[in-house]
Amino acid sequence: MDIELVDVTAANWREVAAVTPRPDQQRFVAPTAYYLCLCHYGGRWSPLAVVGDGAVVGFVMWAEDTDRSRWIGGLVVDATAQRQGVGRAAVQIMLDRFAAEPDCHEAALSYQPENLAARSLYAALGFVEGDEWADDEIVARHPV
Repeated sequence: MDIELVDVTAANWREVAAVTPRPDQQRFVAPTAYYLCLCHYGGRWSPLAVVGDGAVVGFVMWAEDTDRSRWIGGLVVDATAQRQGVGRAAVQIMLDRFAAEPDCHEAALSYQPENLAARSLYAALGFVEGDEWADDEIVARHPV
């Protein structure tokens, strides 16, 4: 599947809001509509649609921290598109984007330690867990 990240717009927000993970994953992520509201009203996060072969198959958001590092958050892959490398590709695209920004030195993300699929994916992509926590989620960082 050919993956790209595109802005969430008036033309695609409904497809993005409909992105839903498998039922067993719903305890690890918020509904995509919540993430869209957080991006719109929270003043920090920027939303992106994950598009595979022309169709919206996921969602991810990003933010810049005060130290100029970038955060990846709210990654959700629709149940119909899982196990096809969508999440891996989305995170790699984000890392490549961040690496192209001269002021960005690091990417960070967080996840619940019980989310073994996410933990394994992020470790395979080079994220390293430390002693840092964001609420009930462990933070992992990746130099860019």
